[in-house]
Amino acid sequence: MIKTCGLILISAIACGAQGAGIDEVRVDSGTLKGLNAEGVRAFKGIPFAAPSIGENRWRAPQPVVPWKGARSAAAYGSDCMQLPFPGDAAPLGNKPAEDCLYLNVWAPVERHSTKLPVMVWIYGGGFVNGGTSPAVYDGTHFAKSGVVLVSFNYRVGRFGFFAHPALTREDPNALLGNYCFLDQIAALKWVQKNIARFGGDPGNVTLFGESAGGASVLTMMTTPLARGLFQKAIVESGGGRSLLGPMRRIHESAPNLPSGEAVGVAFAEKAGIKGDDAAALAALRQLPAERVVDGLNMASMGNPTYSGPMIDGKIVVESSEQAMLGGRAMNIPVMAGANSSDIGFSFAKSMDELFAPFGANREKAQAVYNPDKSTEFRKIGLVVAMDRMMVEPARFVVRTAAAAGQPAYEYRFSYVAESLRKQWNGAPHATEIPFVFDTVAARYGKDLAPADEAAAKAAIAYWVAFAKTGNPDGEGRPHWPRYTAADDELMNFTNSGPVAEHDAWKARLDLTEAAQGK
Repeated sequence: MIKTCGLILISAIACGAQGAGIDEVRVDSGTLKGLNAEGVRAFKGIPFAAPSIGENRWRAPQPVVPWKGARSAAAYGSDCMQLPFPGDAAPLGNKPAEDCLYLNVWAPVERHSTKLPVMVWIYGGGFVNGGTSPAVYDGTHFAKSGVVLVSFNYRVGRFGFFAHPALTREDPNALLGNYCFLDQIAALKWVQKNIARFGGDPGNVTLFGESAGGASVLTMMTTPLARGLFQKAIVESGGGRSLLGPMRRIHESAPNLPSGEAVGVAFAEKAGIKGDDAAALAALRQLPAERVVDGLNMASMGNPTYSGPMIDGKIVVESSEQAMLGGRAMNIPVMAGANSSDIGFSFAKSMDELFAPFGANREKAQAVYNPDKSTEFRKIGLVVAMDRMMVEPARFVVRTAAAAGQPAYEYRFSYVAESLRKQWNGAPHATEIPFVFDTVAARYGKDLAPADEAAAKAAIAYWVAFAKTGNPDGEGRPHWPRYTAADDELMNFTNSGPVAEHDAWKARLDLTEAAQGK
């Protein structure tokens, strides 16, 4: 039954890009009823796992129970349970809830004779915040560029990372602790099973993410459980080394690093729950979701009752750095980079303390980072910390991939929106996202300038080209050279447009590289 474009539609094809309508797709668990408008089909709030509540709290994602009839896919599902962070660069559009394992798909209305490349987005938020509902993550412009875009929610905070002796006792052979990464793997498996129904090619999937999402991409590249689930990777400000420090192990403690189980016991005791038997686990699973959050967000990540990602031996066997150095990462095309005023944490209380980690290269580091002999150690410390946490690790990723023979491309995002150039000397953490998604109108509103729109068109074009071919190059835009350590060239997204150049920060990054691990 098909009616005119302004009325009810059962088939989106009837109206194409002329108007909005209803669009139905059958996936492995049932029929979805999405929307199409302006040439893009959008399906939101698609369950890729059973609700992670009750007995499914702190369990690997369970299969979706098939539904009958057509399920509405017109609105986002709930973002995962968390305490939203007021300063978040991508504020949530939905109220968080523990039942949150949903994903979204954007695809062109126009049918193609060949399957389209797929891009799968992993949001950031320090593994304690984030979701798919922020307006800057809308996949419309990727779909308009000939890509099928998928975004998905994953459990964060203590819902995503939690270990306890009672969980181990319940099933010692289970996949334990890193439920966040299990959610990501489940979403990627859903894509393999279902994305062809939306016109996507399951054999041409690019996984990309920013910050914790970028670190997740690296984890997916190095976990044995994600082999074959994607073919290309983009790491945006995702580090590449240890980020906030070494990961703890689930069962064994290390000096100054309690085990994940010890951290879980500390949380349970704070909640008034003792023991490691089934009754203790049942009490933990019955805690209100707000009590599990317990004030945790990006402002309180150093919490002694929160473990963060852990080495569990099955999901996460080693750090991504160890896997890459050992040749155990996926051998696929990689793009990685960081922003020109990216994030970093310095706790040095003096210049001496700041430059001590450079060891024998201390004087060289002082000359490179502080040529004017400033006494502002906090200001200089932020640059040193940024290089250590984000910029040098991004170079490490592409350099290591290139050495293994993989196509590798490095970028630096330096573009600052016109309205903010008097406030910012460079591009802060996460500010590349609305340019990559071409959602700058949602981010900057009335302050949006033509130059901002042009920068977004350039960024998304490179990202789409990489997804299509494994090479970001294309007609009509500056050439992006493949990375080699000898040339050390990257694409710098400047206020004047993209510029391929030898890395101007090479000297300081070489010193940072030498100091890593000290």
